[in-house]
Amino acid sequence: MNRRVAVQRITMMLGGVISAPLMAGILNEKTNHGGFIDPTAEQKLLIAEVADVIIPTTTTPGAKAAGAEDFIIRVLRDCYELPAQQQYYKGLGKLDALAKSKFGKGFVALSTENKNAVVLETTKVDKPFFKMMKDLTVTAYFTSEIGCTQALDYLPIPGRFEGTWPMPKGQKSWAL
Repeated sequence: MNRRVAVQRITMMLGGVISAPLMAGILNEKTNHGGFIDPTAEQKLLIAEVADVIIPTTTTPGAKAAGAEDFIIRVLRDCYELPAQQQYYKGLGKLDALAKSKFGKGFVALSTENKNAVVLETTKVDKPFFKMMKDLTVTAYFTSEIGCTQALDYLPIPGRFEGTWPMPKGQKSWAL
């Protein structure tokens, strides 16, 4: 076998190996091939409100402004298996039920102070749900455009790399 034929065959093999996942990505293929839960509009609003309690709007926009609920729903649908999705939505329902039992109305209708109280109690009574909610919210926020450019410092054209750098007081972390 000569070198030219060997290079052609290796190129064809590598092209086949690379093209399969690439085509799956281009075709918007999801990784979860099992069932999924399609949330209602009320559940989507509830997710947005809970995310906004976790990362509220201050001097920078919060999780709700960043559209964290859309990211959370997409990740749940595409990456989590059905039992994990069921656990998440069950926890979301428990949170809303806790708000209704404690304050007489749903979580979305509560004041900011009451929402904080319900979320604080949820951290104690349903840790697995809250951990999942917090992880998804933080990931959604800091991978959004708002999180990367307004909550973190962002330098679109970085300079040279300096391994150690004194951080001035009040300096934001850097988005990489």
